[in-house]
Amino acid sequence: MLFRDSAAAVAAENLAGSLALRLTEQFVHMHGYKPGASEVRSWERSIPVVTNALLDAGLGQVEVLIEYSLPLNSKRADIVLAGVHPESGHPSYVVVELKQWSSAQPEDGDPLLCRVDAYARPVLNPIEQVRGYCDYLVAFNGALSEHPERIAGAAFLHNATEFGIGGLYEAEQSEYGQLFSGQRRGEFIDFLQSKLSPASGVGAADELLAGKVGPSKQLMAVAAEEVRDREQFVLLDEQRVAYRMVLNAVRRARQSDHKEVIVVTGGPGTGKSVIALSVLGEMYRRGITALHATGSSSFTTTMRKVAGARKPQVRDLFKYFNSFMIAERNGLDVLICDEAHRIRETSANRYTRAQHRTGRPQIEELIDAARVPVFLLDEHQVVRPGEMGTVEEIKAAAATKGLQCQVVPLDSQFRCGGSDAYLRWVVRLLGLKEGGPVEWEPDGKMQLAVVDSPQELEAFLEGRRAQGYGARMSAGYCWKWSKKVAPGEPLPADVQIGGWARPWNVFGERAVAGAPPAALWATDPAGFGQVGCVYTAQGFEYDWSGVILGPDLVWRDDRWVVDRAASKDPVFKKATSDSDVDRLIRNTYKVLLTRGMVGTVVYSTDAETRAKLRELVTPDLGVLLPS
Repeated sequence: MLFRDSAAAVAAENLAGSLALRLTEQFVHMHGYKPGASEVRSWERSIPVVTNALLDAGLGQVEVLIEYSLPLNSKRADIVLAGVHPESGHPSYVVVELKQWSSAQPEDGDPLLCRVDAYARPVLNPIEQVRGYCDYLVAFNGALSEHPERIAGAAFLHNATEFGIGGLYEAEQSEYGQLFSGQRRGEFIDFLQSKLSPASGVGAADELLAGKVGPSKQLMAVAAEEVRDREQFVLLDEQRVAYRMVLNAVRRARQSDHKEVIVVTGGPGTGKSVIALSVLGEMYRRGITALHATGSSSFTTTMRKVAGARKPQVRDLFKYFNSFMIAERNGLDVLICDEAHRIRETSANRYTRAQHRTGRPQIEELIDAARVPVFLLDEHQVVRPGEMGTVEEIKAAAATKGLQCQVVPLDSQFRCGGSDAYLRWVVRLLGLKEGGPVEWEPDGKMQLAVVDSPQELEAFLEGRRAQGYGARMSAGYCWKWSKKVAPGEPLPADVQIGGWARPWNVFGERAVAGAPPAALWATDPAGFGQVGCVYTAQGFEYDWSGVILGPDLVWRDDRWVVDRAASKDPVFKKATSDSDVDRLIRNTYKVLLTRGMVGTVVYSTDAETRAKLRELVTPDLGVLLPS
């Protein structure tokens, strides 16, 4: 929140010409950089419209919360008004979304989207936008979770006429989503008077700001149905052990004001994410506050899509590791940190507010956020500098706080055809385990082949897709990546090997030329045809995996040689040591080589490396390539 005061005080600040300056100074203090000119203009032009309406309505003592931050989220509501309901006498809140648009038209076929001249793409209908903010606050602020009737929402397009925005009314309105144009200012004032009385709103604002942050019981009930009651979550052997150990830790925490840390460690496909979702669903069924968090945009986006397919509100239960910088200590019962090898040294980045740049390690923030923090990780999947999610790091952080830390290893393999032999072969191949590379001995579970060209690799995968299998191609980050694509243009074919060229997966959150956004590359059938990188492949699986070893990892004489100059990965800086680059590149290929559930096809751009792979992999009769 940038600023809070009564409507009368805010109006006085504006009349004195100091409001925008004060908001700018507070913005710089919170974020560490200056707000854009358009944002300052919106404060200057829109906030007085609301405060003047409040004064005309006789509501000068209503508290005005400007740029109110939604809990555990980077989104901000323009204004939240806090006061007393004129009939019930209870706290009452109005979320106000302000737009300077003079006109907007509904998107064809979808009234929840609209077209505005200033934007190249459709944007959310303001009715739906403010409704979403209200829903979110009810779901995550304890002051509202038991009293959803105490909040209302309004979008006020104060520069617009009814003619200019008439089509937006096609979207259904509700208590959480009302729309008012400038022509309907009188109705907007009536709306405010129906929700707020002239009494002081100080106490109501205090109650909202002190509201416990966490998922509401209603949201957890929905999530229990959506997450837990799904047939695919069947836990076996040590998976069941890990699940029970978490439940027991939660029981101890609730019975005796206890806190402990649990680490579940295992390789790809050992069921870490299945355990995570099973625990999450069970917590919700029992009414215990829990959240799921990861450090991967692709993984979190997909988890939201899968778990919240039918109930969109469930998606908000899936967070990122950096969402807990200012979380209440032990505010949650359980925090499930999936893909915990992606934990960073710190949550701070260039967008972090100045007062939040405390230097606290991210591991410490995550441990502090819940009575039972649960970390699920694979140490061999650390692929970026600054990632430090290891068992030792977590145990050390727990010990510093005097906390017990239990480690549960998972051994059984559910990816790669359930082939432990294949996983052992991969870690030996890449030198991640002592003993050096060994010949692949087919075990009837996982299929493996080596090819001599990218054309051969792609043709083989196409053949498997024709048989009904899923398939993806991925590669080491050894080619430049064109991040910007002009509208209407195809993806640039950046991955070029001789006469063969294909694009990287889409960079960003929108589809391009029929290719899915980055987060859905591994799961959307349209992802085939683009080459994925480790950041879009990590955490996912598909039937057949085609892996291109680039010039950053080549075999010379009797050992692997890592050539950091051949890597185009921007995360490798000059300060990244050679030993770290060596480890991270090997881990990258370990991730790529363990995505396939049925089989893996490998190609190296280097002739000597291909020869070594041919020595190790005898053609498998079950993986005969098309002639």
